[in-house]
Formats: sequence, structure tokens, C-alpha cells
Amino acid sequence: MYDPTNIFAKILRGEIPCKKIYEDEFALSFHDITPAAPVHALVLPKAAFTSFDDFAANADPAFIAGFFKSVQKVAAQLGLQQDGYRVVFNHGRNASQTVFHFHVHIMGGKPLGGLHPHDEHTR
Repeated sequence: MYDPTNIFAKILRGEIPCKKIYEDEFALSFHDITPAAPVHALVLPKAAFTSFDDFAANADPAFIAGFFKSVQKVAAQLGLQQDGYRVVFNHGRNASQTVFHFHVHIMGGKPLGGLHPHDEHTR
């Protein structure tokens, strides 16, 4: 069940300020207040979805396409295309989702290391 009092819903309604990066009809993007990388942005869909599963199952396909194009536009606006960036979305408590409004993290600005301990980048 979507909670309209969550912090991201309040940011989308303009009740809580954010350091905005990008906005269009599909998404709002802003800088994360506790960044995990030199560049760390959040991208929220402008609709009430609790998680990736909710978004993928229930959003209109045209809205999904528009939202992910917005994610790419944010990465480009942040200048991350050449050196690379990571896109992360967490689904549920086991993945450490803490705000139950679907959102995407875009992280970059330094080598982020591999996802597996055996990756060369983590040595």
C-alpha cells in the first residue's frame, strides 16, 4: 500500500525542498542528501509506486519508457556518460529499501568497484 506521507511524496508535492537536478512530466531528480559516491542523484517517477515491482507491473508502458529516458537524461546532465555510472534501485527490505516510493539511484564520479569480491576493480 502506497503511503502518501513518505518523504519522496512530500518532495514531489513541493512540501520539502530538494536540490533539483532535472524535472519533466515523468520524473524529478535531485542530489542525494547522504551521497554514496562523489555524484549521487535520485530519480523519482511522478506517480505513486512503492517499488520497482509495483512500477514494472502497474505503470503504463509509455510512462515507463519516459521515466527511464529521464534517468538517462539525468546521467548525461551530470556528465557521467564518458567515465560511466551505476544505476541502482532497491526492492524491499532485504535490499535496504527505506523509502517506499520507487526511485533510482545514479552514482558516479569515481571508480565504484565491482559488485563481486573477485572483480578486478575491487582488488
